[in-house]
Amino acid sequence: MVQSALRVQGLIKRYGALYAVDDVSFELGSGDILALLGASGCGKTTTLRLIAGLETPDDGEIWLGERRVSGGGDWIQPENRRVGMVFQDYALFPHLNVSANIAFGLRQYHGDKQARVAEMLRVVGLEGMEKRMPHQLSGGQQQRVALARALAPQPSILLLDEPFSNLDAALRAQVRAEVRAILREANVTSIFVTHDQEEALSLADKVAMMREGRILQFGTPHEIYSRPANRDVAQFVGEANFVPAVARGMTAQSALGDIALLQEAHGAVSLLIRPEAIHIAPHGTPARVVWSEFYGHDQRLGVILEDGTSLVIRIDSHTVYVQDAVIGLHVPYAVWAYPD
Repeated sequence: MVQSALRVQGLIKRYGALYAVDDVSFELGSGDILALLGASGCGKTTTLRLIAGLETPDDGEIWLGERRVSGGGDWIQPENRRVGMVFQDYALFPHLNVSANIAFGLRQYHGDKQARVAEMLRVVGLEGMEKRMPHQLSGGQQQRVALARALAPQPSILLLDEPFSNLDAALRAQVRAEVRAILREANVTSIFVTHDQEEALSLADKVAMMREGRILQFGTPHEIYSRPANRDVAQFVGEANFVPAVARGMTAQSALGDIALLQEAHGAVSLLIRPEAIHIAPHGTPARVVWSEFYGHDQRLGVILEDGTSLVIRIDSHTVYVQDAVIGLHVPYAVWAYPD
């Protein structure tokens, strides 16, 4: 049996009568990247702090590899857990240059510290910038310094709290790709907290969707997006149309016509149809365009079917559709259904 890098079992944290973390369990393998995804106050940062040892759980166990660091009478202090952390504000020392900031994470490192700093500068792509001060760096470069400092002592797990929230929108996609490449090269098991579903889906191998201290669904990004466990997950992770229908086995009859289902269902259901899953077809179900939003690479249209059903669709931007234009719609893919 392959040893897990992290196992969290039945984790509970209460503040008075409030359950900030309520029976949270999951397991990660070596090198896995997990996104704890959810709205503010859902328990994701508290979960991160419990793993780090910065908070004490009321119940449950946390295992790092073969070592139980919390629960069952065990408690390992944060500094002895070999956990690296990257904070939301990066927490760089303004009076130390890049090399010194990275070296600060090596106070208990017994190897060649200078060689390790040089290796981290290479990994994060900051060679030649070792003498620069934090204020001389861009936001993305500051984040890479913080990442290098956390990775330098070779932690067993890396925790990142809202790592992209301080970056401009234009930088986020670029920095996400850089961070993913760095984590991949380091092959370190990582958990990052985010409220941004795009960040979670694009960076993580696994996603834990949280609400009110509980995990609503744990799975791959594709599973979370394409087969959400319930309507709450579906609505938080991406844009969602819910279309009333009557299911008969693997097909459902709706205002959009007969639509194939991903799972067998019967009776009244709501179909989850993502905007990009609805295609324009010459002989499709008639719909009237109510509004449009142009994004360059694609566009969103708000449409109304003849029975009054409102939908949002997402299509390429090659054709302009004016208000009140009548178009035909077709759903060529099987979709997920929720019982009403």
